[in-house]
Amino acid sequence: MYKYFISSALCCFFLTQVKAQTLYLPRDIKKAYAKATRSADGRPGKNYWENHGRYDIKITALPPDRTIKGTEQITYFNNSPDTLKHLNMKLILNIHRPGATRYAATTPDYITKGIQVDSIFVNGVKKEWDNDKVIGTNQFVELSKPVLPHDSVKLNITWHYELSLKSEREGVIDPTTFYIGYFYPRVSVFDDYNGWDRLDFNDRQEFYNDFNDYNLSVTVPKNFIVWATGTLQNPSQVLQPEYIKRLQQSMTTDSTVHIATPDDLAKKNITAQNDLNTWIWKANNISDMAVGISDHYNWDAASTVVDDATHRRASMQAAYADASTDFHSAVKFGVHTLNWLSHNWPGVPYPYPKMTAFQGFADMEFPMMVNDSHTDNMHDAQFLQDHEMAHTYFPFYMGINETRYGYMDEGWATTFEFLIGASETGEQQNIENYKNFRVKRWINDPSTSEDLPIITPTSELTRGYGNNAYVKPSLSYLALKDMLGDELFKKALHTYMNNWNGKHPIPWDYFNSMSTGSGKNLNWFFNNWFFTNNYIDLNLQNVTKENGGYVVAIQNIGGFAVPFDIKVTYTDGSTQSFHQTPIVWQNDQKQITVHIKTTKTIEAVTLDGGIFMDADRSNNSLIFSIK
Repeated sequence: MYKYFISSALCCFFLTQVKAQTLYLPRDIKKAYAKATRSADGRPGKNYWENHGRYDIKITALPPDRTIKGTEQITYFNNSPDTLKHLNMKLILNIHRPGATRYAATTPDYITKGIQVDSIFVNGVKKEWDNDKVIGTNQFVELSKPVLPHDSVKLNITWHYELSLKSEREGVIDPTTFYIGYFYPRVSVFDDYNGWDRLDFNDRQEFYNDFNDYNLSVTVPKNFIVWATGTLQNPSQVLQPEYIKRLQQSMTTDSTVHIATPDDLAKKNITAQNDLNTWIWKANNISDMAVGISDHYNWDAASTVVDDATHRRASMQAAYADASTDFHSAVKFGVHTLNWLSHNWPGVPYPYPKMTAFQGFADMEFPMMVNDSHTDNMHDAQFLQDHEMAHTYFPFYMGINETRYGYMDEGWATTFEFLIGASETGEQQNIENYKNFRVKRWINDPSTSEDLPIITPTSELTRGYGNNAYVKPSLSYLALKDMLGDELFKKALHTYMNNWNGKHPIPWDYFNSMSTGSGKNLNWFFNNWFFTNNYIDLNLQNVTKENGGYVVAIQNIGGFAVPFDIKVTYTDGSTQSFHQTPIVWQNDQKQITVHIKTTKTIEAVTLDGGIFMDADRSNNSLIFSIK
């Protein structure tokens, strides 16, 4: 992780500027600043805190039986200044219950009874729990004895649930292949600006979890392989020596090692030949765990150096059906992605020991795992895996509240997906891919909901969610990169990431960290992109002659502060392009003039925004001959 330091004089200057900021600040966020849990320079405040849990989870899966049985002990630490009289439990799999709040209609094979808590004890005292009375994905547990500040409480929970037949983020992939996610009752986030996170989990809303320590035991029948978040603690107890050797070999080579092939799987001698094997996984300071199991999936692996300073390597693994051609390249694609993200954008070494691409149906990220669907298009397969792996940094490295601020993670994953794309398809094809798959969906839809301000909480959106969470924020990050230049943008980005790694940033922490890191008050830019109903539409009004060149008058009808090129064709047939960064809009976001110095005569002028696609291209060009 790169660290940047700002001189005390610059900090004083910046803080003076921030005190005069004009960005809208909600009342609950104002309270956080008043309590000094967050600070105006973007860093956690002197009174910042976050709660923490230690989870010891044991689950049993016996395919084709869809019932997952589990027990867990949670030690929950109250690091807040508040006395907690109850705990809010997250029961995410209740999204499958009949009547659950969902963004879209579903089918009968999605429906289950959700999480069924068999018993719950708090500090050894059994608490009443009626599964039929639990509504939604949240449930308060009243405490006989409040948890005082800097004290802890222990919960022991036994539960079971039935995997959904309609596999999306989790569920049955096939009769003997399961993806197990969101699978355990957990204590929801209690934070400094909102208290208990009580938002229901919906189809689109994703992660908001504390950074916890996990021990996870997964018991399955022999010949079933387990892949999971974290590091396998007992390979010698669950794998035969040959496959341990192959796994170890993969940890030191960039080339794909086929740990388990169809021929190996047919011999049914990969795992220890006990009736049941318990695979033990461990991960600390991470926001969730996920598990994949199968008795017939191929297993590939390789690794790559992600940190040049320490020469640390990260493992890239893949689990997939042999018929899925795209997944045969998943490890090769993943090694490239881990290396590229670590060394380019965001340029922070991949923080975990491994990543696993598991073939499912969800196209969904989890810590150290992605659950991706099969496609016959190899470019789409790599593109999809890039996006999900990029989520490592946002929301997992940074602890983003996706339920409220989806653009703080989906926007960055979309940005990194674009930045890495040029290394895979070439620059021009990458631009076209981004425009066609991302930007066109928004810019060609003039409906009111698509132009809502990005800052609108994503939990309040139905229509407009995709563009507000993915496309518009990604464009804002790329516009800021264009304006600051790569070096200063990376310095600012790393300031933000250093400030909030392992913590829970909110949009204002991003805004202020980027201003601090760049040494520039960027509030005008963030106000333009995040707090308005702007879109992209430039109007080339006229081009007039002046001494030494021309004056180009441009109206910003849409309002967004976007970069663009002024492409000029001269009467002698030559061409020239004049790039304008978003800084041209700082003083007047509606109207600018650009001076072009040349001794040649202009014949035509066109405005070209590249990926910043214009809603109305009819007013972007002028063809004429100026004497």
